[in-house]
Amino acid sequence: MNAFDLASKVADLRNSPVHDRLQKRLASFRGFSKKKDSEWFSELCFCILAANAKGKIAFDIQQELGCAGLLEKKQSEIRRCIQRHRHRFHNNKSRFIVEAREYAKIKQQVVPIIESNGTMVARKWLVDHIPGFGYKEASHFLRNVGFFDLAILDRHILNLMHEHGLLFERPASLTPKKYLKIEAKFFELAKKTNLAPGELDMYLWHMKTGQVLK
Repeated sequence: MNAFDLASKVADLRNSPVHDRLQKRLASFRGFSKKKDSEWFSELCFCILAANAKGKIAFDIQQELGCAGLLEKKQSEIRRCIQRHRHRFHNNKSRFIVEAREYAKIKQQVVPIIESNGTMVARKWLVDHIPGFGYKEASHFLRNVGFFDLAILDRHILNLMHEHGLLFERPASLTPKKYLKIEAKFFELAKKTNLAPGELDMYLWHMKTGQVLK
């Protein structure tokens, strides 16, 4: 298999009922331009929770705590909520969320960086400032609030790229240098499919999981 096979499978999905479901989700991401800081912070917390966990677990925790809970509840309360949903890293995740409150006005902080310097600079800022964020988590957050020009290189995407010959081997870990190198290959695939990287991610993720989450 090769990149053309993968691009062909994406084309098939775009001509299937999955397309409408994915477009609805992408439209919800675009809608974040009109949302408040508290909703952006909630999405930031979702991405903290989604690292090393299933997206459904992170989503359920986000929904139970709500915007107010993520901003106001004690760390012990957040930890118990995370534990109830069987997330393994309840101590670290609860601490990361509380520490991230320093950036509760995240929309006001990130959007000017994007407007002045672009999403790659904004991603680096997020990695440098948000507890628990690497390049994947920062890219995930930016996609979920409506910026689609970065790659979210989670295990599903890396596996697909490896299976279709885009990666010689699946990396055991991703340093920033490795991330950017693989991301460049992802960008090439995105061009072949005429999709923005953040959109392509949704199609590939569905291919691997059969789900449309975020």
